[in-house]
Amino acid sequence: MHRFRSLYLGCLLISLAAPAAAGVDACPRPSPGSAIPEPADLRSQGGVLEAELTVRNSKESDGSIRYCYLLSDGSQSPTLRLTPGDLLILHIKNELTDFDADLSSEHAPSSEHAPSSEHAHNHAASKPADPCHSGVMSLTSTNVHFHGLSVPPVCHQDEVLKTSIQPGDPPFEYRFRVPLDEPPGLYWYHPHIHGFSKAQLIGGASGALVVEGLERANRELAGLPERVLVIRDQDLLNPDAPPSKSEPVVPKMLIDRDGDSANNGTGFGRPAKDLSINFVPVPFPDYPPAALAMKPGERQLWRVLNASAITYLNLAMIFKRAPQMLGIVSIDGVPLNQNGNAANAVDWRDHMGLPPGSRAEFIVTGPPAGTRGLLVTRTVDTGQGGENDPNRALAAISAEADAPEPRSTLPSSPRPLPAAALPWLGDVPPVRVRRLFFSEKLKDPANPNSATDFYITVDGETPVPFDPGSDVPNIVVKQGEVEDWIIENRSNELHAFHIHQIHFLLLDYSGSPVDEPFLRDTVNVPYFNGRTLRYPSVRLRMDFRDPNTIGTFVYHCHLLEHEDGGMMGLIRVEPPK
Repeated sequence: MHRFRSLYLGCLLISLAAPAAAGVDACPRPSPGSAIPEPADLRSQGGVLEAELTVRNSKESDGSIRYCYLLSDGSQSPTLRLTPGDLLILHIKNELTDFDADLSSEHAPSSEHAPSSEHAHNHAASKPADPCHSGVMSLTSTNVHFHGLSVPPVCHQDEVLKTSIQPGDPPFEYRFRVPLDEPPGLYWYHPHIHGFSKAQLIGGASGALVVEGLERANRELAGLPERVLVIRDQDLLNPDAPPSKSEPVVPKMLIDRDGDSANNGTGFGRPAKDLSINFVPVPFPDYPPAALAMKPGERQLWRVLNASAITYLNLAMIFKRAPQMLGIVSIDGVPLNQNGNAANAVDWRDHMGLPPGSRAEFIVTGPPAGTRGLLVTRTVDTGQGGENDPNRALAAISAEADAPEPRSTLPSSPRPLPAAALPWLGDVPPVRVRRLFFSEKLKDPANPNSATDFYITVDGETPVPFDPGSDVPNIVVKQGEVEDWIIENRSNELHAFHIHQIHFLLLDYSGSPVDEPFLRDTVNVPYFNGRTLRYPSVRLRMDFRDPNTIGTFVYHCHLLEHEDGGMMGLIRVEPPK
C-alpha cells in the first residue's frame, strides 16, 4: 500500500432529562483510576435515529465549569450510530446556567468583533428569537457542529454562524440524512459558539458519531469487537502540585499568555491541561491511568477521538517498555483504501499522532496473559509559543481471561462498499491554487503578557480577526471545483487546520511530497522556528464537488482558543453556472 508521513500532521426517542436537584452535580465524572466506561449507544431503527439531548453545566468546588450532553437516564455524551442514508433527528434543549457574568465577559470576543450591547438588548427584548438567525454568542448559548460530516451548512443541519440556542428556548431540532456516499468511520459532535468553543469543550461538551460500515471497506475488521474512546482535555485538577519525583528535573515552568504551561521542549513537566478518557480523568502529576481489561491477545478495533480543545496527542501502546504495532485503517472518518487501493489495507505503526479534532481507527492486540499494557501519549513539540503536551499515561490495559466483551461487535460477513461515484481526488487537477497563512499578534506589542489576536489570512490581504457579524466571505468557489490550498504557518506555535463540510487530500508537508490513500478534515501545520529561509506549509487538495457543500461555512485552527481569538475565515460555495 502507499506509504504516508507521520500522522501527527486527528426511530429511537429519548425523552428530556429531568432537571438536576439542588446540590446534585449536573455533569458527574468518574474518579481517577476508574475503569473506562463505554458511552451509551443510540442506534437508528428503521432508518431513523431520533433522540433528545439536554445541554447542562455545573460549577465545581474549584471554580471550574463542566458542560455535558445528557440523556433522560443521566448518561452523558452518547455515541450516535447511523448508516449512510439514515435520518438523524436530534432535539437539543439548552439548560445552561450563567454562573458568573464576569466570566462571560472575560471569554467574549474582542468588542470590535462581538455583537453590540444594543444587539444583545434587542435580542433579549424580542425573545423568543429564531435560533436560526439569533447569532447570540455567550457561555450559555449553544448549537451543534457535526464535525467531518458532509451535510449542508444550513440551519437545522450544520450551520454554526447564526444558529444559536438560548436557555429557555424550546428544544431545537436538527434534522438531516447521512449522505449515501459518506465514508464509514468516526465523526463527532460539539458546540461551535464563536468566542466560547474552548470553554465548552474544556468543560466536556462533546460526543462521538459513528457512520457504520467500516468493515465493508476493510474485511480485516469483520467480526472484531470495537471500542469508542473519547480523549478530552480539562483544566488541571492539581494545578499547584510539583511534578512527580519519577520525572527528570525540567527547566523552570513558564506560563503562556493564556495562563497555561508553556512548551518547555523536554517532554516532561506540568502539562497545559489534564486529559481524560471517556471522562475518567488522568491528572497531573502522577497520571494514574484509567483501567481497561481485555482478553489475552484479543484483537479489537479502537475508534479514538481527540476531542481536546488545545491538546495534541501522540498515541502509543507499550508492553514491558516495548511499543506495540497499531493497525491503522481509517483517519478522520475515511478508510485508508479510499483511493482504490487493496480493499484490506492496514498500515502498521508504533505510534499515532492526532491533532485536536482528529480521529483514528486502528486494530490493537491485547497483552498476553501475565503482561500489563499501557496506552500513553508521547510528547508533542508545539513550538516556542505553544502549550506543554508532555509524555503521560492514559490507560492501564490488563489481560484477563474473563474480561467483558465490548458492547459492539462488527458484522462478520459484510458486503463490500459500492465503488466511488467520483474520481479519486488525487487524480483531479485543481482549477486554481490559493495561498493562506496563520499568524499571531500581541494586542499590546509593548506588553509581552498581553492577549493575542490570531489570524488566518488569504495571502495578499491584511490579517484581521474573524468578524462574526460579517457575511462577507474570504473565499468564494463554485460547487464542482477542486482547488489546491497552500497554508503557511508564520507563527512560532503549531496550528491545526480544519474546514467544515469537506475533506481534503494532503499533498505536501513542509516541502516533502506526501502520498496518502485517504482524505482528512484536520491537519497540523508546522510552526516557524525563525531559522528557516521560508515558512513551513502544507499543500492540500480541496474537494468542492459535493452539492452538499453549497452555502457559507468556516475554516479555522482547531486549537479552540485560537479559533475563539479570531483564527477563522468564511468560505462561500456557490452553485455552478
